[in-house]
Amino acid sequence: MTLPIQIHTAPKRDLQFGVYRDGDNNLDEVQSSVVDQAKHVTQQDSSIAVNVEDTTQRDDEIGSSGELRTEEYDLLNGHQERINVTEPQDMSDRATLTHFVEHTLDQAERNGATSTWLDLVDHGGGDGGAFQTNMSGGSVMPEDDISGAIADGIRRHAEEHPEDAGRTVDGVVMNACLMASLGMESALSHAGVKYLAASPETMIAPGVPSAIAEDIAKNQDDPVAMAHAIVHRTMNTQYGIGDQSFGPAAAFDVFTLDPQKIAAMEQSVKQLNSSIVAAAKDPDAKAAIKADGRDIEGMTRSQERGLPWHVDRPAEELYRNLAQDTALPADLRTAAHKAVAAIAHTVLAHGESNDFAPFGDESYRDAVGPTVHFPTTRKQIDPWAPNISETQNAFAKSVNEGAVARALA
Repeated sequence: MTLPIQIHTAPKRDLQFGVYRDGDNNLDEVQSSVVDQAKHVTQQDSSIAVNVEDTTQRDDEIGSSGELRTEEYDLLNGHQERINVTEPQDMSDRATLTHFVEHTLDQAERNGATSTWLDLVDHGGGDGGAFQTNMSGGSVMPEDDISGAIADGIRRHAEEHPEDAGRTVDGVVMNACLMASLGMESALSHAGVKYLAASPETMIAPGVPSAIAEDIAKNQDDPVAMAHAIVHRTMNTQYGIGDQSFGPAAAFDVFTLDPQKIAAMEQSVKQLNSSIVAAAKDPDAKAAIKADGRDIEGMTRSQERGLPWHVDRPAEELYRNLAQDTALPADLRTAAHKAVAAIAHTVLAHGESNDFAPFGDESYRDAVGPTVHFPTTRKQIDPWAPNISETQNAFAKSVNEGAVARALA
């Protein structure tokens, strides 16, 4: 028989903040500072409880230097508790993330937390997913597996602890590159997540500061204020290397994943894609659509042209371009206008850099909201497949992105 979790009588916490960090790659040392930040947050604010799962080989007070292992522990009032060190776990495996989500929810119940957020820290690949571990040979966990693991963890917590069956994951911070995408919005919403905080652009490690937990805890009754506080803190954080300083994100957003708004977004994008496929049968319309797509610069606007995500374009700006093109059929323009509105309704707060120094002072003024994979040539379709595929996911299939790619490329 499963016994109820013994709840702490005092103090109850406003927020359970779960940090899931994959250090089994080149970001281990530099990105580990998010854990130090989290420890500081709990020291400053006793209403915030943090649980950590960290696969790492750096030297610290828990493990030994050079030994890859997985550390699990809680951070309460600035102190580490319930420390457990095991053999290294594959952080890109769905089962590993499922276990973490279930454990985070268990801890949230134990601490009487009002809400629960996850901070997923590692490399990302747009609609391809995240957690690029050496253990997995450089592949990432697909976005559907990320959302599926979250749904599985919620379900397992409810099954094991029916007295707390209503608890869910309120928000997800994707502390990874290129994760503010239409597909990630859709996938997380279907998993029951309420909010997504993410960047449509490359994140510069260490990335999103763990101090945003304070903004979440203090603004739980006002999602818009919470969103603006998260974006403001992220976009105004400065990290330093030597005599240089840099911000962690060229652009950053907080989205509502309200099921009705996500359903409206999905339907509007599907209708637009149908109109694009139909219109592309006319050579002149096809040429105009491709030109409109190329006019909207994609992400990773760095001088490093080997990066593959230049065709992950800001969806609002792309669709607005289509809506304003009088060379296109009226029904396509109307569908594009509706898609712009539906996507905008999911954005609670946004910030961008006009001259992002790490990328040669490139401007990201149009990088508002989520991105969409919009190739205009055949070689732009999934350039890093099979290790990373942005088209093999439920959202892309449900809105017929493949048909658009075949019609245009």
